[in-house]
Amino acid sequence: MRHILLIDLVDEAAAIARYEAWHAAGAVPPAIGDSIRRAGITAMEIYRTGNRLVMVMETSADFDPAGKAAADAADAAVQAWEAQMDQVQRPLPWARDGAKWTLATRIFSLAEQR
Repeated sequence: MRHILLIDLVDEAAAIARYEAWHAAGAVPPAIGDSIRRAGITAMEIYRTGNRLVMVMETSADFDPAGKAAADAADAAVQAWEAQMDQVQRPLPWARDGAKWTLATRIFSLAEQR
């Protein structure tokens, strides 16, 4: 299943540069990648335009967002990573309370068109 999520970065060149450096190939701590994979996330990419980020996430059929959140809350490495991200990430203005990334709703699919 595909999930599309969005979040903003602090709109400053230095903050954006730090975020990109933290996500460069080989820069993400192995414990973070392991946590993502253990949760049933089979692929993840993040794209940026300006200070807006878009995450494209593919998951297995048994992926459980609540289970992932609970596992993350109990994982010191993930909590340290999230604290680092909190330095530069900003939830969208319409994000629900406590949410960081906001799930997008698909409104169009070419496959559904004639």
